[in-house]
Amino acid sequence: MNRASLVFVGALGLAATAVFAAPPGPPPGPPPPYQMRPVAPTGDRLKPGRDGKVLFEVHCGYCHLTGGMGTNLLTKQQVMAGNSPDKGLLANRTDLTADYVKTVVRMGKGAMPQQTKVDLTDAELDAVAKYLGKAG
Repeated sequence: MNRASLVFVGALGLAATAVFAAPPGPPPGPPPPYQMRPVAPTGDRLKPGRDGKVLFEVHCGYCHLTGGMGTNLLTKQQVMAGNSPDKGLLANRTDLTADYVKTVVRMGKGAMPQQTKVDLTDAELDAVAKYLGKAG
């Protein structure tokens, strides 16, 4: 191929890209809640008495805040069981016990993998279980 042909093919490619490019749209909105988790608290992760809500949002929020895969799956299950969709959010549940939360976190359930003591220390898990375990 000669130089003129290469220039023509290159120009044709650029023109096609400009024609078929997506039109500019509005700027993207804020990310979904599960992507806006708080920063993990600093300090000794083994120390008891930390804020369970913050730890839940940091360690569990990617799946279990609004829009997360865990929330979507649990919402479907709750609706099929005749409960309101808001029960898909773990923070809204009143039927969870602290022991149940700890068991599911350590053993996994369904699509949820096991969470090790590196992922969530026992002290952190105690705080999260206390936060979610509203049934006693």
